[in-house]
Amino acid sequence: MRPMQHSSKLQNVRYELRGPILQAAKTMEAEGHRILKMNLGDTAPFGLEAPESVVVDMIHHIRGAQGYSDSKGIFTARTAISQYYQTKNLMNIGVEDIFIGNGVSELISMTLQAFLENGDEVLIPAPDYPLWTATVTLTGGKPVHYLCDEGQNWWPDMSDVEAKITKRTKAIVIINPNNPTGAVYPRHILEQFAALARKHDLVLFSDEIYEKIRYEDAQHIHTASVADDICVLTFSGLSKAYRMPGYRAGWVALTGPHAATAEYREALELLASLRLCSNVPAQHAIQTCLGGYQSIEELIKPGGRLREQRDLALKLLTAIPGVSCVPAAGAMYLFPRLDPEVYPIESDEKFVLDLLQDQKILVSHGTAFNWPTPDHFRFVILPSVREIEEAVRRVSTFLAAYRSRPEDPS
Repeated sequence: MRPMQHSSKLQNVRYELRGPILQAAKTMEAEGHRILKMNLGDTAPFGLEAPESVVVDMIHHIRGAQGYSDSKGIFTARTAISQYYQTKNLMNIGVEDIFIGNGVSELISMTLQAFLENGDEVLIPAPDYPLWTATVTLTGGKPVHYLCDEGQNWWPDMSDVEAKITKRTKAIVIINPNNPTGAVYPRHILEQFAALARKHDLVLFSDEIYEKIRYEDAQHIHTASVADDICVLTFSGLSKAYRMPGYRAGWVALTGPHAATAEYREALELLASLRLCSNVPAQHAIQTCLGGYQSIEELIKPGGRLREQRDLALKLLTAIPGVSCVPAAGAMYLFPRLDPEVYPIESDEKFVLDLLQDQKILVSHGTAFNWPTPDHFRFVILPSVREIEEAVRRVSTFLAAYRSRPEDPS
């Protein structure tokens, strides 16, 4: 039989969060090693479970969820999403403006497939959630990364954003709150994005999956609320705030002038129909989640588990010589910096692999998030206080040995 070859479309597609380093960790586990995992934002392994009322409601509806739903999603779920946005003063999001998918990941792929032509450029933050870069590439587009400024709370460098707009640019991706930095963008930043979209006739893709996970006085502002005259796609779902990543329930809301978006809406409806529908049992959780008690508030307030774990991880990591970190204003991660003068790392992928093999701890290297230099890593704050303390101890032990290495005589 002729060997099967992979499609050339995959040539430049990367998703290193589940790449060779994770495979190395799995191999070590198969050999009997216990790996301390600080790499993925999956709430379930750390005892952060979905609210019981949501689980009960899904069980209640399970017999009625055996068939296909409307390709855009069940009406009651889309109504709940529409009403949720209306409570945020987004009065122009109606039921027919919403598409429900198997998590935001599926919807990112679907919305980009419906939009991009080969060679179209999409501006994506650096650092980013790498699925955006991978999917733009897979759909024939060209990802162009604009820099976020670590010295300014990891907010986007708006001069860099505008400098990278060309005649081929079709859209800008905004990740707010940001993964991996935890940055939450203020109104003036979003208004500047909207101004650039108006000036250059661009579409805004706003990934807001962490919108409810914020610390201290950080406020989340929906991009669509400052840009009702342009096309904005707002992505969110249940995986993070409601601790339901495995149930796969996300949505995208399309706003902007209907006349200008009519053809694109038809394309989205076609693609939604081609995959028939998203997971129906999980759709029944949406109304209960959005309309019920918001248990995430207990986790992010002072004394709450996520808040305390963020504070502890930040304190311990920045106590390591040569390590600095901007406090995360939102999301579930820290993105520490390793001072190149102290740790002259040439390959952060090798650095993370060496850390894994030496200390049996798994973190994610910064260039996996399309950060241009090998001087950062992502540290997940979901594990317990005890596990965070142990994880930082192992990182500190490894870095101490790294600092004491003799210089290469060559």
